[in-house]
Amino acid sequence: MFDIAASVAGLIVASPVLLVTMLAIVLEDGASPFFFQPRIGKGCKPFRMVKLRSMRPDAEKVLEQLSAEEKEEFSKNFKLAHDPRITRIGRFIRKTSIDELPQLWNVLMGQMSLVGPRPPLLVEEEAYGGHLAKVMSVRPGITGYWQVHGRSETDFSERIELNEYYIKHRSLGLDIKILFETVKVVFTGRGAL
Repeated sequence: MFDIAASVAGLIVASPVLLVTMLAIVLEDGASPFFFQPRIGKGCKPFRMVKLRSMRPDAEKVLEQLSAEEKEEFSKNFKLAHDPRITRIGRFIRKTSIDELPQLWNVLMGQMSLVGPRPPLLVEEEAYGGHLAKVMSVRPGITGYWQVHGRSETDFSERIELNEYYIKHRSLGLDIKILFETVKVVFTGRGAL
């Protein structure tokens, strides 16, 4: 009930920011402001997560053209410190986490929660090894324990450890603490890529 009430309120409050950002994305390159991505959800079932698009429309082609060092960095953490696929608007909305706001819709649809482990990409399934079922035993979240304890500064194995810690200790009190910590992280931009 908390997730539903908070996602409805969040969508209403965030609608002016969403509309302005959507317009800015379209004006930058003329493509859709939304990005739908298959992710792994609760019980390891896939779902389509929605975000505001922060990458170029030809991001997949750019990924193929990365240098050997960049490909190695991407294969370790599925992220790049200096990602050439990210647009000018994209850098700003990632740093401020505005790109995550449409996921309130996923929360409203019951696919996600406000707080929980981040839903893995399908290509990350193998990297999770035997940990995936445990991490995805709960509904994935817009924010979570690892996002407020390092965000993009953590490597992949640390993210798994932090997610497992959250699952073991999760409670309403911890969720509320994570939500407050998320606000601090967003405003300081700590660990953002």
